[in-house]
Amino acid sequence: MKASYLGVILVAGLSLGGCHKVGSRTEDDTKPHHGRYTGIGIYQADKMWSEIAGADKPKDKAAATTEDDQNVIVVVDGETGEIRQCGNLSGYCVGMNPWNHALSGKQTAPLGLDKHAAELSNEASNVTEAKEPANATAPR
Repeated sequence: MKASYLGVILVAGLSLGGCHKVGSRTEDDTKPHHGRYTGIGIYQADKMWSEIAGADKPKDKAAATTEDDQNVIVVVDGETGEIRQCGNLSGYCVGMNPWNHALSGKQTAPLGLDKHAAELSNEASNVTEAKEPANATAPR
C-alpha cells in the first residue's frame, strides 16, 4: 500500500516538475501581443466629428466622408504614446501625442479651475429658481 502511494507521489512530482516559469516574465508577458496598437474604445461619432476642418474630401463621390462615420475608433500606439481617433467608414484619422512636449504649469495636477462643480451646480439651480415666480399659486 505504501509503495502505491509512493508511486503516485513520485509520478505527480515528476509531472508537476515541468510546470515552472522560464526566465523572469511579467504578467503582461503571458498575454498574447497582436501589434503595437491597443484599443482604447469605440465611441459614437457626434456632429463635431463631421465638422473637422481640413478633413480630406474624397475625389470619388461614392467614398465615405467624416459625415458618414457612425463610430470613432480610438487606439494608442504602444511605442510612441500617440493617440489616434479614426472614423469607422471614412478611415479619416486624427492624432495627438501628449509626450511630444513637456506639460506647462497650468496642465499639471491639481488643476486650477475657474469654477468648481459645486459652484456650477449652484448657479444652475439659482437660474431655475429665478425662472419660477416666488408667489406662484396653482390655478383654481
